[in-house]
Amino acid sequence: MGQPRTTSEIGVGLGGIVYKGEVAPRYRLANNRPALTVFYKKDISNAVAWRGSLLLGRIKAEDFVPEKKSSLGNDLPLANYRRATVITSLLELSGGIDYNFLDYYDFRQNVRWTPYFTVGLAGLVYNNKTTAADESIIYPAGSDKSSAYRTSYALAIPIGAGIKYALSEKWNLGLEAGVRMMLSDEFDNLTSQNQAVMNKYNNDLYFYNGISLSYTFYKINCPVSPASNTTIK
Repeated sequence: MGQPRTTSEIGVGLGGIVYKGEVAPRYRLANNRPALTVFYKKDISNAVAWRGSLLLGRIKAEDFVPEKKSSLGNDLPLANYRRATVITSLLELSGGIDYNFLDYYDFRQNVRWTPYFTVGLAGLVYNNKTTAADESIIYPAGSDKSSAYRTSYALAIPIGAGIKYALSEKWNLGLEAGVRMMLSDEFDNLTSQNQAVMNKYNNDLYFYNGISLSYTFYKINCPVSPASNTTIK
């Protein structure tokens, strides 16, 4: 038994990445920065596929933006006082599964498409620069993380959803949006240096949303005939 065909898929995506944490406690569309992803998928059933991906992006968020008087950050007294800026470059490697809600490779359909759900585990390396108008507010004397520049590693849980549409037999167009739930609060380098202006108990996270183009490879699985029971006399 088994699938009559198996598929593998390789693709590239372009989109935006947004951070949510100490400096950006709400999702801010204006904070989207370009991000690039490449991915590989291999099906293990009609509905489920293994997935591996690499994401490269850059994040920027500010507590206080003088030229944008109506920004959400300016409505927060803490943001006005702290005036911190976070700039982070990251490289993420993740693995997980996609679950397709429809049979995407049913070629009897005139239009092939499916919504899907994805979940996995990601590891990332990132280079962070966190500064403030008054550095002593976020890096007080004697704090254990007095450097504004640092490179570190972290784990995250990617969760997302998307739609995949067949442009042709082998080319696919995808739309995806998701969140990376960090397993620590150190992504923005604002943890416990000065607890009067930061909360170490809320983990950081970041979002990715984008569009992708991918190419599908097909492998036809030939049926295996039953073993012969013929006995030679």
